[in-house]
Amino acid sequence: MTTLEMVGDPEFATAKGTGNEKGHTPGSIAVWVFIYAELTEFAFFFLAFLIAKFYFPVEFREGPPQLNTLAGFLNTLVLLTSSFCVARSVQAIKRSARRQTVIWLLCTVAAGVTYCLIKAWEYQWNEARGITARTNYFFATYYYLMFNHFLHVVIGTFTILGTAVLAALGHYSAESHEGLEGAASYWHMIDMVWILIFPLIYILR
Repeated sequence: MTTLEMVGDPEFATAKGTGNEKGHTPGSIAVWVFIYAELTEFAFFFLAFLIAKFYFPVEFREGPPQLNTLAGFLNTLVLLTSSFCVARSVQAIKRSARRQTVIWLLCTVAAGVTYCLIKAWEYQWNEARGITARTNYFFATYYYLMFNHFLHVVIGTFTILGTAVLAALGHYSAESHEGLEGAASYWHMIDMVWILIFPLIYILR
């Protein structure tokens, strides 16, 4: 078949356009509605943080140096790595590389578990120094934001794990992988929120 005949062939045109359009949005509309709702929720949290910082400047200036910045930095590296892994899983399924897809998804799950372990260590570190949600307004806000994000990481980790199981069972293919893209988009949202939380809580005075 010549090049001109291939271009004119409807099957070729369909295959060429599947999943490769420049305007392609990963995942379903329902997933993105959910993601935007979650981002709106976090936006309100950030607004509440800034309002509290305005009313209690001393506590919010003296609070960050008392936190375990190393734990926050390590979790930043972990989540950045997890974003790389989940992005590679999407690339792999588009090549019909099922085994690589599952491996990258499991690496993302491992990153999620690592985040939770580091966060548990951080909470123990705080408790040993007498830092609790009742210490002052800064730490109350800190725990509120941390727990909410932690909860999203747990949900995201189980979501990615379920996606890995489905990928292993052959549920996704190069032509049909909307669910995987949706899970990956949700995970990227979690990572993006943390990139905002880390400097806001641990670094800025």
